Formats: sequence, C-alpha cells, structure tokens
Amino acid sequence: MIDKLIIVESPAKANTIKKFLGGSTKVVASMGHIRDLPKSKLGVDTKTFEPQYINIRGKGDLIKSLKKEAKEAKRVYIATDPDREGEAIAWHLSNILDVEKSKMCRVTFNEITKDAVKKAIQNPRQIDMDLTDAQQARRVLDRIVGYKISPVLWKKVQKGLSAGRVQSVAVKLIVDREEEIENFIPEEYWNVYATLSTKKPKKSFEAKLFGKDNKKLEINSKEQVDKILKDIENAKYIVDEVKKGEKKKNPAPPFTTSTMQQEASRKLNFAIRKTMQVAQRIV
Repeated sequence: MIDKLIIVESPAKANTIKKFLGGSTKVVASMGHIRDLPKSKLGVDTKTFEPQYINIRGKGDLIKSLKKEAKEAKRVYIATDPDREGEAIAWHLSNILDVEKSKMCRVTFNEITKDAVKKAIQNPRQIDMDLTDAQQARRVLDRIVGYKISPVLWKKVQKGLSAGRVQSVAVKLIVDREEEIENFIPEEYWNVYATLSTKKPKKSFEAKLFGKDNKKLEINSKEQVDKILKDIENAKYIVDEVKKGEKKKNPAPPFTTSTMQQEASRKLNFAIRKTMQVAQRIV
C-alpha cells in the first residue's frame, strides 16, 4: 500500500523529489498536460464558452497507470508547477483520478529542495479555481481566435498563417492608429510669448499669451500674430497673481528588459539586439 502518491509534471523532477522522500511515498510524472481540446474540431461551445476536453492521444497508458497508483495510495498530492498551467494540470488530474474537490491535495514549491518539498507536503491546499479558470479562459480564447480567424487569413492573405489572441488585437490597434494618422488634418497654430523682467532683484521670466477678456485665443496665421504684436507693442504688463508650490518628482523605477529596450530605442536609437548585447557585457 502506498502511503503518499505525489504527482509532478516531469520525470526529472520526480526522480529528484524521490531522493528527498523515503518510506512508502511514491513520486510519478504526468508528463505535462493529460487533457486538452480536440484538434479535429473547435471543441468550445460558442454560446456558453464551455470547453470540451478529451484525453490527449498517446497518454492512455499513462492515465491508466496514474489511476491505478491513485487507488492504491492513502493520500494523493498533486505537485504540478505553481502557475496557471500547473494549476490547470492539477485540476485535470483531480478530475481524472476522482480526487474530491474539497480535499487538500494541491502542493506547490518554488524550489526543489528537501526542506521546500517537505514543507509543501505538510501544508497542502485545495486547487485554486481562479488560476485554473484563468488558464482555461486563455486556452478557449486561443482556440476560438485560431480556429475562427485563421481560415480568413488563409483566404485573404496567405496559406499557413495563424491568428493569435494577442497578435490579432495588436494588429487591429495598429491599423486603427494608422487610419487616425492618415485621416488627421493638420492645422496651423501659433504661440506668442513675452519675456518680462523685474527691477529688484533683476530677474526675467517668460509669459505665454492666453487670450483676451478671459477667453482663450486661437492663433492660426502669421497675419493674426502680426496684428497681436502690433497691439501689444507698447503695452504695460502687470503681474496680477503669483502662485507658489512644490513639485515632487519620483525617480524612475528600475529597468525591466522591455523598458530598457524601449529607452535605448527612444534615446539612443538602438535596435533590440544591440541593446541586449550591451546589457550582457555589463558586469
């Protein structure tokens, strides 16, 4: 009789964890996903968005073996990766192995050390359905976009192209923005500035013309500018109000890979490849 059955994703991880746990504990691998949407059809109800999962072809023997091991074990722990994919795999395993949803069967660890593994087994939890649903939503969206939009690309653009849930939206945003740019009608505008100075202490500052009679003035031609300059040529200026305040500027957050690439492109005109080459040379 097996006291504990621990299911991980990869055989290499299973072999490592076996060394940490002795006695009647058995560690096996699911070899990644065991269920997925069918390849031959959409596999998603487009009204309810309910996915129609099937066992992955070629994993029948593995599933039979896992069921047999689970029946012989007193406790089943599912230790797939601590991310959305891992949580979804754990959920699929719990369904196939008939593990009760209320059971604390899920264990996760971020490092494969003896202490981390033992601590995780001592503190099991239920399967996180929020993470599982997040993975399912992404998978369903991938399938709908891929199976519904890709055929349009084959007809309209080129055979073999595939549409993605991220790329398709990004292309749409780019197209919309490009249309805005093409449809933009430029308008001429001018600003009028006056450099004013104080007597004591002698300082100068710049003032921008706002308008007249508390109404904003739109200046759209040089003729308007010339007329304004003529009107204010001998004008006297009065500083009616001075507002004082403090401005705080927080330092920029540390670079991530993407923000570093963006700044290098914007300020230095570096290509992504050059940015990464320079970054790798920094000790």
